[in-house]
Amino acid sequence: MSFPNYPEKHQLDSLLSGNEMIEFRNRLGRLPKIEPPEALLLCLHRGLPERMRWRIPIRYVGRMMGDLYLVKKTNRRVAVLTNFGIGAPVVTALAEEFIAWGVRQIVSISWGGGISAELQAGDIVICGRALRDEGTSHHYLPSGKYVEASQRLVNRLSEALQARNVPFHIGTTWTTDAPYRETREEVKQYQSEGIKTVEMEIAALYALGQVRRVEAASIVVVGDSLAKLRWQAPADVRPIERSLEMVYRAAIDALNNA
Repeated sequence: MSFPNYPEKHQLDSLLSGNEMIEFRNRLGRLPKIEPPEALLLCLHRGLPERMRWRIPIRYVGRMMGDLYLVKKTNRRVAVLTNFGIGAPVVTALAEEFIAWGVRQIVSISWGGGISAELQAGDIVICGRALRDEGTSHHYLPSGKYVEASQRLVNRLSEALQARNVPFHIGTTWTTDAPYRETREEVKQYQSEGIKTVEMEIAALYALGQVRRVEAASIVVVGDSLAKLRWQAPADVRPIERSLEMVYRAAIDALNNA
């Protein structure tokens, strides 16, 4: 198959913008009737905000491809979006619309796989950068191996976890579109490079953040593991759930103070 001699995709103009989609949703009456939040927590772990609502009260305000809540203690500054699926294209499409709506800081939290042998189920990793082994980020930025998080948000997340005496790591994550095509050769190579986790969204979110000039950062809670060059499910999910709850609280604090 042959292709026209186009410039790299990131150099071309798009036919659709987030602003146009927001206007379309508003015209159909499908845009929540609230002032746009300044900060957004993308919670890829289903049910977590609802489970935590007695400790961190939230108000349901509608749907934008997922369930949208305002965090009451932040005076409506921070919103939480959850129950929307997984993967780089989904997260990036959602973030595009929220950025067009007015969001300026985005944090994602998720359950991910462990690559580093030092990590156990429930360990927390703030992802300072991501290896771009997915497709979406290459539509936003020139080809390259890594993309960086917002250092300011990484610092805020670190401070929020430290304030709660929660141990954590800061490191690089491997973002891939194909979890069923992760190979021993890749894992060994990335272990030698010090990469800590693997997931499906973060590189794309960081690329979008750079292009749209908003701050983006992510936290991964280790669940399953590839560190021994075979897939290992967690023996007990309770440490993972506890860590997700701590990360959820800390991420809201970090966004509220950003």
